[in-house]
Amino acid sequence: MTTRRHHTLALAFLALALAAAAAPPQLAPLPQVTILATGGTIAGTAATSTATVGYTAATVGVAALIAAVPELAAVARVSGEQVFQIASENMTPAHWLILARRVDELLARDDVAGVVITHGTDTLEETAYFLDLVVKSAKPVVLVGAMRPSTAISADGPMNLYNAVALAASREAVGRGVMVCMNDRIDAARDVTKTNTVALDTFRSPELGILGVMEGGRPAFYRTAERAHTTATEFDVTNVKELPNVGVALAYAGSGRVAIDALVAAGVKGIVNAGVGDGSLSVEAKAALVEARKRGIVVVRASRIPGGAVARNGEANDDALDFVVADNLSPQKARILLALALTRTADTREIQRMFRRY
Repeated sequence: MTTRRHHTLALAFLALALAAAAAPPQLAPLPQVTILATGGTIAGTAATSTATVGYTAATVGVAALIAAVPELAAVARVSGEQVFQIASENMTPAHWLILARRVDELLARDDVAGVVITHGTDTLEETAYFLDLVVKSAKPVVLVGAMRPSTAISADGPMNLYNAVALAASREAVGRGVMVCMNDRIDAARDVTKTNTVALDTFRSPELGILGVMEGGRPAFYRTAERAHTTATEFDVTNVKELPNVGVALAYAGSGRVAIDALVAAGVKGIVNAGVGDGSLSVEAKAALVEARKRGIVVVRASRIPGGAVARNGEANDDALDFVVADNLSPQKARILLALALTRTADTREIQRMFRRY
């Protein structure tokens, strides 16, 4: 009896083992990625399939954007929210505050692995840098857009969206700050800029280079963003109702002081002077900026040149004038950092420290 029972038990265990081996493996659920749609060309439509200019931006909703790329289901569990429906030239700091809070809310959830933001390309780099400074999560945040409307026969939006979602869903993207993913490239929010008005490969990081590339739906990284970002920054906009008003004055031959005086009259708290060369100041511009500083307006010397850092005490005696220099930030990004800095302090030494750190 004992032998027969042991034999029966052995056969039962063997049957269970064979059944387990034959059963399909239990796959881990795909990461959850939320797409926050804001409009832009990626959601644009034109009258014909060959029109790549003269289209109407921000006409396609987030549900249709997701439905147009069924391949997304292979890389993530995707949900979508229509946060705004605007062309990005209409993006404002008020929109940024709303967007940043929603991103933080989503990333605080255990079930959300990352966030993708669809955005118009005109101001995409500015929104990306703002979020890079204020988002309080190491989870991936990826901005994506398109240079051709969704109706074009060569629309770049679907592939860009696929890559952006795949990037946001990947573990390799954690802790790398806010990124821009377009045309198979991955760029850091701080470094990237739009370099061409119409080309598909317009987004580049000319001086410091890309972070990596997308290959077959997976990221391949080559470097990291060294400047502090996201969880390592001191900026918190949770209770900020509006950002301080900061303006940019563009220098050119004969520009004088008109733009600077107009910004002062408008009541700005800070001025970024996009100077020529190494942030050089004409006699008239320097006089106007000195007067602005005496009124308590913080002055940052930047450059209209797309490469290189502005040297402190180089083309102006910044220590004596109590000015700040923008490092290698573009004027439009220097404006964002200055506005956030002014939510913390008006001390120019502290603000200069922030420009060195971020």
